[in-house]
Amino acid sequence: MRDGQRGAVYDAESLVRTMFDRAEERGLRTLEVHGSTVTLPVERKFGSVASVQGYCDRVLALRWVIAAWPRAAVPVTVRPRAGNTAAHYVNDTIAVPVDRDGRWALRELVVLHELAHHLGVEGAGPAHGGAFVDRYLTLVGEIIGLEAAFVLRATYLAGGVEIG
Repeated sequence: MRDGQRGAVYDAESLVRTMFDRAEERGLRTLEVHGSTVTLPVERKFGSVASVQGYCDRVLALRWVIAAWPRAAVPVTVRPRAGNTAAHYVNDTIAVPVDRDGRWALRELVVLHELAHHLGVEGAGPAHGGAFVDRYLTLVGEIIGLEAAFVLRATYLAGGVEIG
């Protein structure tokens, strides 16, 4: 199945991660996004594959996650990934880059993206289609915060990403 909006999804998410990075670097969490003033919540960062694994286990154990997605009952394994270009999900495994230049992926926005893949039914639509985007926005909104989900949703829409 063609994953037609993959590039647009990645572009939007990269922009949102940059917003979070700049907010943290400058200590200025309030910004204007697409005409709205928003205070960005704090995004968790991870120091190891083991801490990402523990986080994933805790997210999949949340009652509302279990109620929303039957695949929450399927454990996910987190492993290190060679290289630094991307995190990756396949066959109930999340691979995260851990070398010095790849540590950018040891963050909540990236891990929730990969968990959104895990929670979907394989073959039910494009990997980065509307159903995936909706799952990811729900995870971000409930776990990081509604402001983060608003920024992500607005950035998706500005980039032409289909939601739902």
